[in-house]
Formats: sequence, C-alpha cells, structure tokens
Amino acid sequence: MFVVTGAAGFIGSCFVSKLNNKGYKNIILVDNFSNPEKNKNLKNKVYSEKIDREDFFKWLKDNHKKVEFIFHIGARTDTTEFNVAVFDKLNLNYSKSIWNACCDYNIPLIYASSAATYGLGEFGYDDDHEIIEKLKPLNPYGESKNDFDKWVLKQQKHPPLWTGLKFFNVYGPNEYHKGRMASVIIHAFKQINETAKVKLFRSHNPDFEDGKQLRDFIYVKDVVDVMFFLKNHKKDSGIYNLGTGNARTFLDLAKATFYSMRIPENIEFIDTPVDIRDKYQYFTEANMNKLQSIGYSKPFYSLEAGIEEYVQGYLIRDGYY
Repeated sequence: MFVVTGAAGFIGSCFVSKLNNKGYKNIILVDNFSNPEKNKNLKNKVYSEKIDREDFFKWLKDNHKKVEFIFHIGARTDTTEFNVAVFDKLNLNYSKSIWNACCDYNIPLIYASSAATYGLGEFGYDDDHEIIEKLKPLNPYGESKNDFDKWVLKQQKHPPLWTGLKFFNVYGPNEYHKGRMASVIIHAFKQINETAKVKLFRSHNPDFEDGKQLRDFIYVKDVVDVMFFLKNHKKDSGIYNLGTGNARTFLDLAKATFYSMRIPENIEFIDTPVDIRDKYQYFTEANMNKLQSIGYSKPFYSLEAGIEEYVQGYLIRDGYY
C-alpha cells in the first residue's frame, strides 16, 4: 500500500496516474478534498481510499503496518502568500510529523522540496547538503521548504529511506486549478486562445533582456518518472535537484507554445507586478549530476517536446493525466 499526500494536486495526481499505469491500485490518497476543481484531477484514478489530511495521522497509527511507502507531495505552494503561520502549519510542521511517523513506523519517504529554496542563486544551484544552511529564499513558501530541509539534515532518526526533491519549474497536465500559481505555459495558452498574443514580463534587471529571463522548466511526466525510479532504487538517501539541467528563456517558452497551437507569434512585454518584482528569480538551472550519479539516465523532455505534448495532448481538449 502506498500513501500519496497532496494527491488531488498537480504533481500528486500525476504520480497517482504513474502508479496506476505501472499496475499499482492499492493507493491511499491524502489531501483536503474540498476544492471541486482540484478533485477533477482524480477522475478515472484507481485507489483504495481518500483520507482528509487532518485525519491522516490517526489513520496511519491504525494502518501503518500495511504502508510500504509515503510520497509526501502535499504543501501550500502559493509564493504570493505571506502569512508565515500558514506555511508553518501546512509545510513545516505537517512535514515534520510525516517524517517522525516514517521513523516510528519504519516507512520509506519521498518528500517535495523546491527550487524556491535557492533564492536568487547566490550560492548556485547545487544540491549539496553543505550549502542548504546558507540559502536565502525570497518568500515564506521557499523559507518553509528550506526550513524543513535544514531540519531534516539535523535529525538523528531517519526513515529507512528518505529523499527530498527540489522541484524546479514544473509544468504539465492537472494544473488547471492552480490559478496564478499555474505554469507560464498554461497562462500563455489561455492568452493566445483569448487574444492571439502572449504577454511576458519585462526584465527589470540590466543583465537580462526582455524575455531572456531563464528558468529550468521540467515536464511533470519527467518528475513522476524520477519519483518512480527512486521508489525502486531504495538507497542513496538525500536531497536532490529535480530539473532538466538546461535553463531556457521565457521567449523560448512562448515561441514553443505558439508553435504547438499552430498560431503565428505575437509577443508583448509588460511590467513585472510590483508585489513580486524584488523577489523575482531571473535564472534557475538545476545541477543534475547528483541524481545522475546514482543511476538515473532517462533523457528529459526538451521544452519544445514537453509543450507540444502538453498543448496537443491535454490543453486543447481540457484533458487530464
């Protein structure tokens, strides 16, 4: 029996699909299931039971002997939320409780960290445990993820296997419910549908031309492939980057979206919103040597191939993975 927290969310629901596709059906879904839009991600999924996140630890106490693995993907991911108490409860303290339960019940754990922990990248983008204490995230979301990573590295007790994954800019099906926090690809798709053009943020950094801001965009199917690999790998605990290792510009992204929609390019630049301007990352790129060193060798989708599949296979038909 596998447990997936955040199971109705973007990455969590895609991972449930991955497990289903590999023949796994005995899955416990943990989340707050009150959002009907989010719950659409669970359509056609096969699972054993849905447990509200507030009831999960009671359920686990009674059922832990049946649990083979916990995938803790659930979190508050809103980078524009500045109420630290929300992140302390849902990201930091809930994750600590998951960790301690996995230690007590001897259950392997994979949990979601984030590239938001790297802040402006002052210390690079290496998943070296030695730099985690130094990192300076730009918002409470990133701080909550880094605080948990720091806490993990100080623990004397560990689950039998544990892996933290620093997700970079993940995009793909099942993110319809995320609103402003959804990927740039889905926002671009909607803008093109409505206006036949895309608005990109203007650069407010003299080192970058408009549209030349760089991010490491990774297709969600690559993310769940890595998670499945780690489930089977069963060794080499630690915190790992999860991006492609190849930063691309927002212009590249916009051009690929237009191409995938078979619509001529029409790109306009607008000012970055003031509330995020001074906390905006102009460059992220995962160093992927660590994951590759433990044997992960499957090629990642290129940005163009990922967007083509996302647009043609999902967005055009409102499809779910």
